[in-house]
Amino acid sequence: MAGWIDGELDKSTEQGKYMQTNVLEYLEETVKRLPDKVAFADEEIGLTFAQFYHCARKIGTYLSGTGAAKEPVVVYMKKSPCTLAAFFGVIYAGCFYVPIDEEMPRRRMELILENTQAKYMICDESTQEKAEKLGFTGKLLSYAECIQIEEDPHMLQRIRQQALDMDPVYVLFTSGSTGVPKGVVGHHRGVIDYVESLSEVLGFGQETIFGNQTPLYLDACMKEIYPTMKFGATTWLVPKEHFMFPVKLVEYLNEHRINTICWVVSALTMVSAFGTFDTVKPEYLHTIAFGSEVFPVKQFNLWKETLPQAEFYNLYGPTEATGMSCYYHADRLFEEKEVIPVGQPFRNTEILLLDADGQPVAQGETGEICIRGTCLTHGYYHNPEKTAEAFTQNPCNPYFPDRIYHTGDLGRWDEQGELVFVSRKDYQIKHMGHRIELGEIEADVNLIDGIRACCCIFIPDNKKMVLFYVGDVDKRSLTGELKERLPRYMIPNAIMQVETMPQTPNGKMDRLKMQEIYLSQKKRSRRNKKPI
Repeated sequence: MAGWIDGELDKSTEQGKYMQTNVLEYLEETVKRLPDKVAFADEEIGLTFAQFYHCARKIGTYLSGTGAAKEPVVVYMKKSPCTLAAFFGVIYAGCFYVPIDEEMPRRRMELILENTQAKYMICDESTQEKAEKLGFTGKLLSYAECIQIEEDPHMLQRIRQQALDMDPVYVLFTSGSTGVPKGVVGHHRGVIDYVESLSEVLGFGQETIFGNQTPLYLDACMKEIYPTMKFGATTWLVPKEHFMFPVKLVEYLNEHRINTICWVVSALTMVSAFGTFDTVKPEYLHTIAFGSEVFPVKQFNLWKETLPQAEFYNLYGPTEATGMSCYYHADRLFEEKEVIPVGQPFRNTEILLLDADGQPVAQGETGEICIRGTCLTHGYYHNPEKTAEAFTQNPCNPYFPDRIYHTGDLGRWDEQGELVFVSRKDYQIKHMGHRIELGEIEADVNLIDGIRACCCIFIPDNKKMVLFYVGDVDKRSLTGELKERLPRYMIPNAIMQVETMPQTPNGKMDRLKMQEIYLSQKKRSRRNKKPI
């Protein structure tokens, strides 16, 4: 059995290769090999593995000294390598981190604080005053003060000896359908399984240089954070403003020799759709992973043609399953009517497709994508009702406890045995007596020349389908094209051209915002008596 030697974990065992049980072990192994290599960097600061390691252990010591133990600790700091050090410091204290960010609406932050009832919050100079105005009643801790104290290796050792691989690592909040955020509780075992499988598929290594796109309060950033720790790679936190200027963004990738990106689809299409590759191309990229939404084939092909030697992977999975659950190696160009599959589940993960009665669907039929395996998180923090709704007993196994997670997504297995994402259950509508997949409309619109991005929503109150799009096509021409491509009952009732597509913080299409825009525009049109 592994033990402790001089305050460090001895990983030698008689049984053979040691299996990690705590995410901190990635950092502890790497800092021995590569203490002076930069782990995380942005435009202001870079932290080597040694600096990161000692900052995290000091924060863990400080937190433990205040009495924090096995509880949520809010981290409210600007996006920075120091924020990541605070995350790992919380873990060293035997607690779990709850990230919030200044770009979040104030009400959302207040709801997160109400849900977690956290007694501790770590801030930096840019957020301390804002934190005080949130009405937080717990103890505010300054990051700068936390890293000034001496590490206490014996205290940290005692904490680790009591740790289990099913202990929480984080609580990450997703947007609930009612507008109330739900806190997903991830654990060490799930993160480790995810990192090991993802790294094997995408071929991460010590030479990997990541370009991080997502905010640090989303699970998507784990694709960079934990593999960086595991392999001794490097992650650059790309400035958010660069994603508004695609040429500058690609120049940034080249400047820092970034060779691996795991971005949401909208970030990639923003680059390809605006002719960026005519000006500058990514010189070092060899691995591109994408997810969150369907990648329009036209835009994917532009990327593939520009970087024919690069490896492309379509990833799929929810926060409730610790991130991504499936992968597909997209190693070819696709015909315009094809859909890029999401492929096969990662190791130690199973995908079930169930009908409305909870029974497996036949081959080729569409069913709800459900997931089982150690990738499943513990559920929603302080919310047993929502947890019970989404995490249920596997209906195919009545013999012992066996949880599955209901994603709310529809999928099917194609003839090659690859999983294909069809739609969200709530994007499947009944309109004029016909069952319609809004994604099918979007797929056809994306094929039209001049269209850069689009999204089709359904307004339940007046039973209207509304198409939003970004592009050079005028609405009259677009309507004519749609009449050639779609059955009459699938043609949107209204079309709105916008300069930029409304997006959520994690880069997905913000359908609720589009609904607000449409209804607001409709009110103005009524006053002016002009059609939308």
